[in-house]
Amino acid sequence: MAVEVLLPKLGLTMQEGTIEEWLVPVGQAVAVGDPILRLATDKVDVEVEAEAAGHLHPVVEAGATLAPGVLIAWLLAAGEAPPGGGVPAPEAPAGRLLASPNARRVAWANGVDLAAVRGTGPGGRIVSEDVEELVAAAAPAEPAAPPALPAEVAAPAAAAASPLVRRQARELGVSLDDVRGTGPGGRVTRADVAAAAAEAPVAEAAEAPVAEAAAAGAAAEIPLTGMRGVIAARMHASLHEMAQLTHGYEVTLDAVVALREQIKAEWGPSGLAVPSLNDFVLVAAARALPEHPGLNASVEGDRIVLRRDVHVGVAVAVPDGLLVPVVRDAASRALTDVAAEVRSLAAAARDGRLPLPALEGATFVVTSLGGYGVDFFTPIVNPGNVAILGVGRLRDGVRWEGDVPRRTRVLTLSLTFDHRAVDGAPAAEYLRTVAALLTQPLRLLATPA
Repeated sequence: MAVEVLLPKLGLTMQEGTIEEWLVPVGQAVAVGDPILRLATDKVDVEVEAEAAGHLHPVVEAGATLAPGVLIAWLLAAGEAPPGGGVPAPEAPAGRLLASPNARRVAWANGVDLAAVRGTGPGGRIVSEDVEELVAAAAPAEPAAPPALPAEVAAPAAAAASPLVRRQARELGVSLDDVRGTGPGGRVTRADVAAAAAEAPVAEAAEAPVAEAAAAGAAAEIPLTGMRGVIAARMHASLHEMAQLTHGYEVTLDAVVALREQIKAEWGPSGLAVPSLNDFVLVAAARALPEHPGLNASVEGDRIVLRRDVHVGVAVAVPDGLLVPVVRDAASRALTDVAAEVRSLAAAARDGRLPLPALEGATFVVTSLGGYGVDFFTPIVNPGNVAILGVGRLRDGVRWEGDVPRRTRVLTLSLTFDHRAVDGAPAAEYLRTVAALLTQPLRLLATPA
């Protein structure tokens, strides 16, 4: 029996997703748990696994941006035809039928049985030209039309595009009415907008630099798509929508460093994980927020909304960009508990196993570049928050006791805040509270009363 594959809703706030890539050729058998597609949302790229066994028959192309719950594929039993027509699933052949993914797609669209196609590719592999030649020979006057898409993915209205595509069009000065959509049902994609922008006429004054750059050549091109494209759009929107300002504040960590050395000595033999400096800063930042609720807030229209819960996002660098998993109720938990969760979330993020709900709901964010030797930087506030705290590297400082210099251990905190919601003095008071908590780190080990 045919099993529907619907675009999954991966989190409460997910409005749409883009099928970046089908990971399985058309008609190939998959088992429960096998990855079948790569899905991009406004927060993360994830691999979607099959929830049933069967032969995969997509009904939308890669690149389609759709709402959760829309039919995107069928999982069919051997020999079963997809509802609405198409090539039946193969009858579990003794040997694997060699065909390119595009050949399988063309065959399905034209109702061609690949078993009847003679492959001319390497090793007898069937390529799309082989299928097209067979179709043309069978009906030279009128090629077979592709099957109609289900009603759920019928052609949208003219100039249909996702919010991300519309934002990109505004930024590039492109009118969507002038763009021909190549997505499902004529939907405008990000590639369509980029192509339209590239074809737009340019002023004569700009022609010389453009020609000069073209002559020089480019070493490589990295498309702003997937996670990289989402990060670019969100950060650009953040800077345009907020009045952002950054305070730098030097914090003495002598007490934290001494406590960590003691913990290492006592916990090392038992194998218990020692909290990092960033863990201490994160918990201090979280516990300071209830005293300074203006930093634990969001701006919604003409209102500043103060958040009751303290959910701290932790920026984690991954190969394709940056993810911000969320430590929930961080202000009311012990340091060791928070440290263990941060490690678990970071590992899941780097392995690509982080579920979308783990990326939602942050009321404040902590990010660190200390491991890269950076002292001070200006982090960008995540949309939906009013502040983000940057952590610099641990370095040597000097404290004077009379005329005698004493070596200290210090780092710089970089607090970027939305000046619409928070003024400079309250932001500085918050940093002072964080610094005071870090001078008494034993308090951070315990669960607050």
